[in-house]
Amino acid sequence: MYIDLNSDLGESYGSWKMGNDEQILPIVSSANIACGFHAGDPQSILKTLKQAAQFNVSVGAHVSYPDLVGFGRRNMDVAYDELFADVLYQISALQGLAKIAGTTVRYVKPHGALYNTIATNLNQAQAVIDALLAYDASLALVALAGSPFIEFARQQGVNVVSEAFADRAYHRDGGLVSRRQDDAVLHDADQIAQRVLDMIQKGGVMSIEGVFTPIQADTICLHGDTFGAVEIAKVIKQTLTQHQIQVRSFTDSMA
Repeated sequence: MYIDLNSDLGESYGSWKMGNDEQILPIVSSANIACGFHAGDPQSILKTLKQAAQFNVSVGAHVSYPDLVGFGRRNMDVAYDELFADVLYQISALQGLAKIAGTTVRYVKPHGALYNTIATNLNQAQAVIDALLAYDASLALVALAGSPFIEFARQQGVNVVSEAFADRAYHRDGGLVSRRQDDAVLHDADQIAQRVLDMIQKGGVMSIEGVFTPIQADTICLHGDTFGAVEIAKVIKQTLTQHQIQVRSFTDSMA
């Protein structure tokens, strides 16, 4: 049995340091690397790409709305043509830096508000899909587990990877609890590790409503910028090892 663990990295910007890239990379199997639209400057992105190559961690383009001030978490009403070009630009830029760093972009994961919006907004979803297919149809696409977007993309020939979140609370319908709520993000390492184990072994987690919620997860996101992120990641990795669950990237099975 195995699972992919991914984390959002490369998000430092100038003198503003974000996350714990150096400590998280030895733990995860896939790295969603910022492309400069919500976070990340060229130097920090290149540094993270080189580190990912060093640890043999699979690389994905963490594409976003153009929203540095809002960290990509603000909803934007972007026209199809504009979003198509934005996503295409970000994949292309990251792939160029990845080549210099000795690695390659294997997948795309939308960030923040874009990630949540395309789960239901099929016009913006189509722009993301078309940009991926235009650049390289072999790239996988990471999407929110249980969202209508998954089947929509698969019908167009996209290799879609369902994602769950280790430290996020879920509603009974499988939706994520809004970050505006105090209990949206979990912080207890042992509790989070047990939830990850439940996702893998039982196929779901307990929702905030107290109902077991099925979640089909091909990859599980570990946040690298929350309080205690490194310790949480270590406990998760240790728990998986104790239960003979291997951590490896979903890209290992891609052609």
